Amino acid sequence: MNGIHDMGGMQDMGPIRAEKNEPVFHAPWEGRLFGLYMTLFMDGAFGYFSDRYQIELIPPEQYLRQSYYEHWLTSLVGLLLKSGLTTRAEIDSGRSLTGPSNKGRPLTAAEVSTRFSAVIDAPTEKLRTVPVAMKFAIGQRVRARNINPVGHTRLPRYARGKVGTVERDHGVFAFPDSSSQGLGDKPQHVYSVRFEASELWGQQAGRVDAVHIDMFEDYLDLA
Repeated sequence: MNGIHDMGGMQDMGPIRAEKNEPVFHAPWEGRLFGLYMTLFMDGAFGYFSDRYQIELIPPEQYLRQSYYEHWLTSLVGLLLKSGLTTRAEIDSGRSLTGPSNKGRPLTAAEVSTRFSAVIDAPTEKLRTVPVAMKFAIGQRVRARNINPVGHTRLPRYARGKVGTVERDHGVFAFPDSSSQGLGDKPQHVYSVRFEASELWGQQAGRVDAVHIDMFEDYLDLA
């Protein structure tokens, strides 16, 4: 993301205040929303990474004003409209106006429970088994590309243009920048790249501090 949604490394955003004994959900509607969201993704209603991209389309002033699950709700409404599972009139009225959708079938309670357990136990981003050659080797110096994509990206702004060292290859994964917009998985290697803190934030950073960032090949060039 290239907007306010990428808050990593930004200054003057205020302290992070942890809530003691914080509940999983602060209100019943948050739990209902979580269940609805997960059920639709388990049923394949939305594309891979499309939820995060949809959240990043929220205007900055609205994003900063909303709570965490309000972001989810805004994203879900957008995805439902894009997929054709509902209409704006149905969202506004809170009820079906055209009868059941022909895009899939209703899930039973047993199916929801089984699929939900499978999603929770599985890794969020699935390792791909397709053969893809490594572009970079362990120990190589690389530079994060200074790019400003319009759509979804996992390349944080504070690392763009900075030089680091490849320390680990995680394997091959779908490329979020592509798959989030329905442009294909574009599978490629993901590396753990070590950046010295002084490289990222200047000489005022701790001399012995470093940040490891998991980076897709399309984010990197040889330094």
